[in-house]
Amino acid sequence: MGDKDKEWESHLRSLSSAARDSADPAADPSLLNSVKSLYELCKGEKSDELVARVYPLLNKIFHRRVASISQTQASSGLLLLAILQFFLDFGDIVLLDAEPSLRTFFRSCLSREFADPVVAEASLAFLSSNKTKLLKAFPTLFPQFFPLMLKLIAWNGEKLKNLFLSIFSGFISPGSFIPLFPALVDLPILVVALEKVERSSGSLVGSSIASIQKSAAPEMLLALMDEAYTGSMIGDGGADSESEDSAPMAAADPIFLDLLKDENEGLAERHWTSPAMASALQAVISTPLSNRLKEALKIAPQLLDSYFKLAVYDANDSLICALIPLIMARYSTLFPDKMFCYEVQKRLLEFMLSAFHRSPHFIALLKKPIVDRLGEAFDNPGKTELGLQLCWAIGEYGGGGESHKDAARELFESLELLLYENLSARLIHILSFSILGSRLGLGEAARGSGSSSFRKSSQSRLLCFVVTAIAKLATYHRELLPRARVSLAKVRTVARSRLSDARVWKRAQDYLGLMNEPAICLSVLGPSTSGKLTQHPGTINWNEGHKKMIAHIPFYIIGGQEGPPPHDFSILDILPTE
Repeated sequence: MGDKDKEWESHLRSLSSAARDSADPAADPSLLNSVKSLYELCKGEKSDELVARVYPLLNKIFHRRVASISQTQASSGLLLLAILQFFLDFGDIVLLDAEPSLRTFFRSCLSREFADPVVAEASLAFLSSNKTKLLKAFPTLFPQFFPLMLKLIAWNGEKLKNLFLSIFSGFISPGSFIPLFPALVDLPILVVALEKVERSSGSLVGSSIASIQKSAAPEMLLALMDEAYTGSMIGDGGADSESEDSAPMAAADPIFLDLLKDENEGLAERHWTSPAMASALQAVISTPLSNRLKEALKIAPQLLDSYFKLAVYDANDSLICALIPLIMARYSTLFPDKMFCYEVQKRLLEFMLSAFHRSPHFIALLKKPIVDRLGEAFDNPGKTELGLQLCWAIGEYGGGGESHKDAARELFESLELLLYENLSARLIHILSFSILGSRLGLGEAARGSGSSSFRKSSQSRLLCFVVTAIAKLATYHRELLPRARVSLAKVRTVARSRLSDARVWKRAQDYLGLMNEPAICLSVLGPSTSGKLTQHPGTINWNEGHKKMIAHIPFYIIGGQEGPPPHDFSILDILPTE
């Protein structure tokens, strides 16, 4: 005990010296060791008296160090984390609420030192080891500061991925569920923004990005005044002006300020029409990608996997229903990297379709954004693929179900309009092509049409989905059958004029034939189940064969047997045996 007493007194003197007003806590490199040693002694001795002697000194050091962060370049992260660990473990003894100190650490220290790999790793390790306690005592802490946590993984990359994933579930709450989605999708854009700030302002370690956010409004106001009085904008000084990376307005652009924020403000909308965003992305994709950006492109899809898995189990229907329009809006608005777009879009579609499968009534509730997306289906390949999947979901789930006939009718009308507009556009295109061919010659006309061959194939594929959705909706809601027959007949009429793709014509022809046989049409195009248990006529579920009565088995199944159909056969004579 004599050695422990000496060690105790030595470390206590170190804390007392650092707590004096004339001393700078960052000036003593042994202070961190003293804090950790006193923590271990208090933990080992389990003495409330020892804790009560240490706490006032640590509390004073903590607040003095936080107050001096902006005046020194010395790192404070590890020291403050050690003190926070003491506050968390012994706060009940000294009647301390550690939440204000934790928020102060995030806002004053981690917002400046997130780019320091040592501090970043120690911060995530601290949050991971105390995750259960933090989520129970301070449930709003993680959701509030998830933008700052994303900076840690964006800047430090895959080496912190496992630690980050260990605390990721804590970021999801009713107030952060929606804003977290665009933040994950835009993780590569966050890297672009951080690298842009680094190029224009120097190292991010020790610098405060928050100061850029606070000064943005005055800078933008000055820019607007300058434009109003002189007709020019800041940064437009011609050949002698600053580069794009160092221009004040580039740093103050709203989209970048939104990306660089440290706290969740509950906003999910991001305006991709920003000129600074467009120019920054163009500059990035026209040069070799940085290693940090390449890592972000790999990490973001993995984070989306975790996000969607947690959403399935933790999020309620209201949140998921609110998320789907955002998914549809962001589907074709991603960082322009082919592999990244493929990986993210695949996950977005899988989650959206699984949500529709679990809750078909979402289709009726979201008919407005669905119709908007269908109207954009021919704009680009990404929007076309989204339109295909939405058409499939509309037909598969009957526009929301039997109790949503009004929504189903509105969706049916939108599909009709999409079909008719496309047929009209094809007619105009064919006529224009014929005129062009007669004037320029068939060779030049063929060369001019080569660039549109992929677009034509994509349109035909979408039309096949539209025709199928119309037929399935009419099968589900039989009051729409007359209109469906008219629509499909028009497709067939256009096809006879050789203005339509053969695949579309054949699809329409097949569905018109099926509609003449209601039972077969219901079996082929109708939903497999109505509710959970009822099975439609003509649909055979062989997994339930052992529960069926003999009379329920159609006799044409045993038509290959010799002699008249027996009435005393066994079910085992029909079902295949292993």
